[in-house]
Amino acid sequence: MHALIVVSHPKPNSLTHAVAAEVAAGISASDPIHSFEIADLATEGFNPSFSAADIAAHLREAAPPADVLAEQARIARADALVLVYPVYWWSMPGLLKGWIDRVFTNGWAYDDSSNRDVEKKLSHLPIHLVAIGGASLRTYARRGYFGAMRTQIDHGIFDYCGAPVRTSELLVPTDASGAARSHLDVAHAIGRRLFDVNGPAARSAA
Repeated sequence: MHALIVVSHPKPNSLTHAVAAEVAAGISASDPIHSFEIADLATEGFNPSFSAADIAAHLREAAPPADVLAEQARIARADALVLVYPVYWWSMPGLLKGWIDRVFTNGWAYDDSSNRDVEKKLSHLPIHLVAIGGASLRTYARRGYFGAMRTQIDHGIFDYCGAPVRTSELLVPTDASGAARSHLDVAHAIGRRLFDVNGPAARSAA
């Protein structure tokens, strides 16, 4: 089994990258037959800008641009998609959102024809979301931020495409020392159970 781990953070030495690496380490530890690829969107220079060419692809007037086709091919090789990202303004970073905007195209991720219901085309692709937050869990719970994030990301994006969200994890600071180590342990555990027969249950921190 093969996982595509997409990480969105401009600093390679960030906690976000460390968490992504631990997910990968967990996958390797779970079974030597499993593999992974890490897509570092910042380092690779992915362009998140939704252009006229992307609009043409959405309207089915032209094929998607070459960089989008390359990303779709990477996803097609994967048995699971893992997104690791910091929380910016109670959502994912613009780079990652732009990746989704451009890559999850009409006709590939879903089929939205005006004369029929939306066809969900990614039901075969389990999704694992690992968000790193800067506010306390109490803040997320009191204001309903994590619930709002799950509505817009888990349901608004992935359920629209039919992709089942198996993990929805929010890692937040704690008062205890070793919080970063705790985050890495959670990430490792996510990787270890990524390809369990029954799949990991979706988790909620709200």
